[in-house]
Amino acid sequence: MGENTKIEWATHTFNPWWGCTKVSEACKNCYAESWAKRVGQPVWGPKSDRRLFGEAHWQQPLRWDRKAESDGSRPRVFCASMADVFEDRDELSEWRGKLWGVIEATPNLDWLLLTKRPQNVKRLAGWSQNWPENVWLGTTVELQARADELLPHLASVPARVRFISAEPLLGSLEIEPWLGSSINWVITGGESGPKARPASPNWFRSLHLQCMKNDVAFHFKQWGDWAPGEGINLPKAKSAKTALAADGTEMVKVGKKVAGRELDGAEWDGLPLRKAI
Repeated sequence: MGENTKIEWATHTFNPWWGCTKVSEACKNCYAESWAKRVGQPVWGPKSDRRLFGEAHWQQPLRWDRKAESDGSRPRVFCASMADVFEDRDELSEWRGKLWGVIEATPNLDWLLLTKRPQNVKRLAGWSQNWPENVWLGTTVELQARADELLPHLASVPARVRFISAEPLLGSLEIEPWLGSSINWVITGGESGPKARPASPNWFRSLHLQCMKNDVAFHFKQWGDWAPGEGINLPKAKSAKTALAADGTEMVKVGKKVAGRELDGAEWDGLPLRKAI
């Protein structure tokens, strides 16, 4: 986490604080909660304090911006991998305001604000109608019920780019009415970790097809720990654990590294165009 992140769809990550509270099915096996506990930071849940940072931490994006201006690059900053900037807690208001100031002071960075709480955006964001051109707003939609609930809130915000993270994908999604007009980018992938839930290839293929039909950028991040057995060189294949995805497709638990990130023989790393919408 930080500069040169391993997250495939971002360049850097920046966390204005650590900590959050679970709000959806996607949160069940939260990697950020597990990581925080591993390093001795009890920052999860409504009664826990959030981990805050000093000024040296907040100087990082300013350095990235100066470098980007110098070399002509345009880094994408995922904010926040260890928190949700639209979690509604009074003690975070000051730090949210600080974040909006940093975003405005770094025009050479594209800020990817991913939230599970898009219903809070209009109330908590630092802008109303005139959003900075370097802000992309996304929300997590792991199931159709979440898409139906959250996409109207996302669509109502005038961010330059609006995107969804369908990761971990836990069921099929039909989002075609939102594509192009309201959603400019779809990121999707399966779950990783010891308690990962398998995702069906049919769900990913359906999302890919919907994106292609509507000329929307598609990014397949990973299979996660589970993958289809066909075409994968499985060590000790006979003893590998199998399970059914929710649609009945049999999947094999091979680990994130072996499963890889190819969908139908290719890697899909689509990015949205930076244009006004």
